Amino acid sequence: MFRWFETRLNPYPPEEPGQPPEGLFAFCWYYTRTAAPFLVIMSVITALISVGEVYLFGFLGNIVDWLSASDPKGFIEREGSQLIWMGLFLVVGLPILVLIHSLLIHQTLLGNYPMIGRWQMHRYLLRQSMNFFANEFAGRVATKVMQTSLAIRESVIKLLDVFVYVSVYFISMMVLVASSELRLMLPMVLWLVVYVALITYFVPKLKQVSREQADARSMMTGRVVDSYTNISTVKLFSHAKREAGYARDGMDDFLVTVHRQMRLVTTYNILISTMPSWFSLSPHSRYGSGCHPLFPPVRLQSRLRCASGSMECPSGSCGKCRLCLKTLESCMTV
Repeated sequence: MFRWFETRLNPYPPEEPGQPPEGLFAFCWYYTRTAAPFLVIMSVITALISVGEVYLFGFLGNIVDWLSASDPKGFIEREGSQLIWMGLFLVVGLPILVLIHSLLIHQTLLGNYPMIGRWQMHRYLLRQSMNFFANEFAGRVATKVMQTSLAIRESVIKLLDVFVYVSVYFISMMVLVASSELRLMLPMVLWLVVYVALITYFVPKLKQVSREQADARSMMTGRVVDSYTNISTVKLFSHAKREAGYARDGMDDFLVTVHRQMRLVTTYNILISTMPSWFSLSPHSRYGSGCHPLFPPVRLQSRLRCASGSMECPSGSCGKCRLCLKTLESCMTV
């Protein structure tokens, strides 16, 4: 089974590579076209899992309503068929969706998808002139190729997996809560407004610092790799301490960007983790099983905490993609 999913996507497309188009979205799409059908299937299954989890919460509320509004003695006879269908969904349907979702991500996409980008970029760069490589660190170019393939994967998969899950989950839960009482939507709407405000504030800052970090990482790796590549010249004409200092300067520049980025991520994590408590003073209205209207945001917390990596991924990955795009465009100008 694993092997079947691992071989669905060809990591080495046979078509000849060309210059990638200008623009971030066009650039990502250029290296995503082959994997697009599997990404769409993954996104649809993510949405189904999200809707299924919301339906489960609604069904649990219905059980409490049934038990409180009627005689518990005849509960199984009256609602047995619905319980059987929900049991089949929990025992068979939902696990199958999760299984296919996991196989698509971990067996089909995570390995093969970035390899498509590496393969295409590497073959494209091999066709460039000697002048291009003379004007760039070999290690820096190699790092950009490796970083960009992973950046494209993280940006696209997080967008079609985490973003789809959170969006569908939130909308489904809003519909579920509104079917009981429209006023219960107010805390959730306030939570959403605050969350969007936080994203609007943090993402541009993370995008900029991640772009600088990607450039600093490429420079640091380029200095280290080129020292090893030209070790005979270093031994003959340079000095060990001078080379170490040269590499350390690149490492120091990289650490500056890392610290700036991690400060932003830590601040974001603290704010997003405490958001549900900001609205905890709202009236504890009850729906069905006694679910507070802030429960959906709390339930989404694990996904949004993952999106602190995800927040760094789409915004930071976009910065890496733009840097590599500039490198590939310079191939045509040298």
